[in-house]
Amino acid sequence: MGTHSQIWNESLRIIRDNISEGAYNTWFSPIIPLQFANNDFTIQVPSPFFYEYIEEHYADLIYRTLMRVTGEKIALSYKVIVDDTDYKAGHTTLPSEHTVSLDVNKQAATGLNQAPNDLYPPSIQDWRPNLNPKLNFNNFFEGPSNEVARSIAMKISEDPTGKNFNPCFIFGCSGVGKTHLCHAIGNRIVEMYPQKKVLYISAHLFEVQFTDARKKNTHNEFVHFYQGVDVLILDDIHELAGKEKTQQAYFHIFNHLKLIDKQLILTADTAPAYIEGLEERIVSRLQWGATLEMKKPDLELRKKILRNKIKQDGYNISEEIVDYIATNVTDHARDLEGVITSLAAHAVVYNLKEIDLNLAKQIVGRTVKQKKRQITIENIQNVVSQYFQITPEDIHSASRKREIVQARQLIMFLAKKYTHHSCEHIGRMVGKRDHATVTHAIKTIENSLQFQKGFTSTMNDLETLLMK
Repeated sequence: MGTHSQIWNESLRIIRDNISEGAYNTWFSPIIPLQFANNDFTIQVPSPFFYEYIEEHYADLIYRTLMRVTGEKIALSYKVIVDDTDYKAGHTTLPSEHTVSLDVNKQAATGLNQAPNDLYPPSIQDWRPNLNPKLNFNNFFEGPSNEVARSIAMKISEDPTGKNFNPCFIFGCSGVGKTHLCHAIGNRIVEMYPQKKVLYISAHLFEVQFTDARKKNTHNEFVHFYQGVDVLILDDIHELAGKEKTQQAYFHIFNHLKLIDKQLILTADTAPAYIEGLEERIVSRLQWGATLEMKKPDLELRKKILRNKIKQDGYNISEEIVDYIATNVTDHARDLEGVITSLAAHAVVYNLKEIDLNLAKQIVGRTVKQKKRQITIENIQNVVSQYFQITPEDIHSASRKREIVQARQLIMFLAKKYTHHSCEHIGRMVGKRDHATVTHAIKTIENSLQFQKGFTSTMNDLETLLMK
């Protein structure tokens, strides 16, 4: 298996292929492997905030890579240098609270409820809502992009009887604050109604638990466990797309909780009607209650988010830099906070006394450039639909009109070229087509590019629009 240094070097080789060069240099170059014993791998990081960032953004990648290299299930521990005195005296240890999405038993050990052997959830004394206490309404700032969603969320948290706004469906693109709002609702309910069993869970983890229950033949216990929850918050339900058995289990849980007026809160990256691969009966039920959209934050809201991050973490960053970041990083709140964290990381790694505008411009430039390179299937569908002046509904329909078929095939071809999704996933996202349809579409477009005059010009136009 090799020494801890050999294992770490091999892991870095894999990690480097999965993240940007800038992210690798900032977050992985400063890490020092210290020890590997009893399946516990210990790494040293240069500061507490560095630990927090790694734990939030890269712990799962590190764990999976170590598991791949060693062939063992690994516990990840950290040694954190607080300052020079602590370094000389021996490092301060922060135990990892990393939750491994592939290891349900470890999740239970780190604080997530598991469906018990009997048919009922744990008592309220033993209940763990799986909420992040740092995400609350006090640091969820309001602006035109989220004021309706925030207002309804407050009403639900103050009166979680399940009689109004139930289910509550919150949608918007990644990074606009959906998960933050979910945790804020859950934390407020726990504070005001401590007798209620509140549970936050991601759709991915729900799927992992369900798969584990099927393997262990405890499907009934799994369903009964969730039917005993008072407030169920399911994040990113679109990730259940195409997973028929899991959707069936969720359908029964949803029906039971709705019937007895238990509150349901769900999120997705798009409105219910546009989630491909979700059963029609589930889509219909998601539309029963309140459907709330969260949009990208405006300039003033972006400044509020930045100032809060700076104040919360104790950084010394001028208002000039705040204005520059807020003006140029316009998509997501997560991007804004990431820029601040990257600035602070550079200050620590390079021992900078202050963060200046030039450094901010470098970090922002990389962030904006990386965001522009991220192309999604949704982006591709929008560009192609607008180019051919047809609707997304036409694309997803069974129409065999020549222009619609060609647009559909172009989407599949571009999705395969510019995303990392499989043909199966692409097919599900483009009108629930199968793998064979996608592979046929790709070959058809390749032949058109080779033999049809003028088709290359169409492709160049589409790719130019995608890169904007």
